Amino acid sequence: MAGPVSVVAGVGTALGAHSYPQAEITDAFVHYVLGADGEPRTAAALRRFHDNSGVQTRHLALPLAAYPGLDGFTGANAAWREVAVGMGAGCAREALSRAGLVAADVDLVVSTTVTGVVVPSLDALLVPVLGLRDDVKRVPLFGLGCVAGAAGIARIHDYLSGHPDGVALLIAVELCSLTVQRDDTSMANLVASGLFGDGAAAVVLVGERRARALGLTGPAVLASRSRFYEDTEAVMGWDVGGSGFKVVLAPTVADVVRTHLGTDVKGFLADEGLEVHQLVRYIAHPGGPKVIDAVTEALGLAPDALAVTRTSLRQKGNLSSASVLHVLRDALDASPPGSGEPALLMAMGPGFCAELVLLQW
Repeated sequence: MAGPVSVVAGVGTALGAHSYPQAEITDAFVHYVLGADGEPRTAAALRRFHDNSGVQTRHLALPLAAYPGLDGFTGANAAWREVAVGMGAGCAREALSRAGLVAADVDLVVSTTVTGVVVPSLDALLVPVLGLRDDVKRVPLFGLGCVAGAAGIARIHDYLSGHPDGVALLIAVELCSLTVQRDDTSMANLVASGLFGDGAAAVVLVGERRARALGLTGPAVLASRSRFYEDTEAVMGWDVGGSGFKVVLAPTVADVVRTHLGTDVKGFLADEGLEVHQLVRYIAHPGGPKVIDAVTEALGLAPDALAVTRTSLRQKGNLSSASVLHVLRDALDASPPGSGEPALLMAMGPGFCAELVLLQW
């Protein structure tokens, strides 16, 4: 753990403006997904999946009544662009404020999303809105899905390791409700319609030398590791077509986690001179109840080790790439940094893949 570090100087979060209890969303989406004459057994399955999702409340980009009026992918993507820019800007400003920095300080901006498509990319749209410099470096990420929040932190750390005076901004915006497919009765769509919510998050990371000069405090990023699992491309992702993003979500996600994650985490920590029992906290993506259970089992954790993750799932749903960043914010609120103890931030996503980030809290 003697390499260069970067510092998490500020985290900002945002949620969809329209909050509903899960039961109300379920009632609305039975009609939205299945139509007024939906087959009763399929409707019952949708309700069962929603009930078993571990989610009590979700925050949506639009009012529930607005979804039936969306004009297919064109209307959904137009709504995504309008809402995403506002949410992304809001959480970015919060993260910069928490770091005691301004937009003109940012040297690199990384944006990530997997729920909407715009060209110029989201980060480009946010340059004038936030007042970022005209020489800011931009790196848009698309396709990483749920893993992208952790991967974004890891790739920014790689950059800051070679730019110790640099300031970087990660912005993740995911409006999952705008991807739900009408008339799609696949198990994947029924499960996704009950699990995913809408949210955004931003993280300001600062190079080691700049952080020291400014006296910035926060968790230090020490190292990261990426893992890609062969022959798992069909586990999670999108089938993209005329109606937009049709979810691919295999029931084997938790099995992949159980098979690989324990070995990968233990190997990563061993290379950093650590063991699992030395970690003081885990900032894990809330992939769903079965995935959280699989992570707990794979790492041999105490039942309450991922309590912050479970609470995030219950209160917000799975926010794809933004979720692990919301968990990071919640962990910071619960336990301010400064102890100097090791922690692990981790997420998994399409590929199928995992990203592990070692922090010093």
